[in-house]
Amino acid sequence: MAVSTNDLKNGMTLDIDKVLFQVVEFQHVKPGKGGAFVRTKLRNVRNGAVIERTFRADEKLEQAIIDKRDTQFLFRDGDDYVFMDLTTYDQTTVSPAALGDAAHFLKVGGTANLHSYGDEIVAVELPASVELIVTETEPGVQGDRVSGARKPATLETGFSVQVPLFVNIDDVIKVDTRSGDYITRA
Repeated sequence: MAVSTNDLKNGMTLDIDKVLFQVVEFQHVKPGKGGAFVRTKLRNVRNGAVIERTFRADEKLEQAIIDKRDTQFLFRDGDDYVFMDLTTYDQTTVSPAALGDAAHFLKVGGTANLHSYGDEIVAVELPASVELIVTETEPGVQGDRVSGARKPATLETGFSVQVPLFVNIDDVIKVDTRSGDYITRA
């Protein structure tokens, strides 16, 4: 669907030369001399790189319609991950490359919002935090109460995170899915 640069909005996804970009910000500029133009910052949906690009005013661009579906993670099939659409109950197989870092926070029964363009998964949106069980960590030493001290802990998904000294094996902790940092014990 063609859209004019005059109709750009933040968050809109564009298909420019077969590459998907999301509009981060835009500015209409009308100089004293010459024609008006639109200065934009675009984020590549697949790799996250941000570029700046300038378009003529009223230039036509191709808008990409991104399908967003609420899904539930069911199981791993070899290296792939299988999700179920919560409205149609259709199952979708997703490769680890399409999931990126989101794979570190997926546990069976967890929810995720899959963004697809055509048949390709272009992004995965997780809840802001998830609760995961600590499967491996060093025991906290009695009397070791250094303020802010951390130790590594392996979670049920295999992801490793730095946690405070008082966290033990089988504790359930909350982890921020955007940064991968420990938040609190659950």
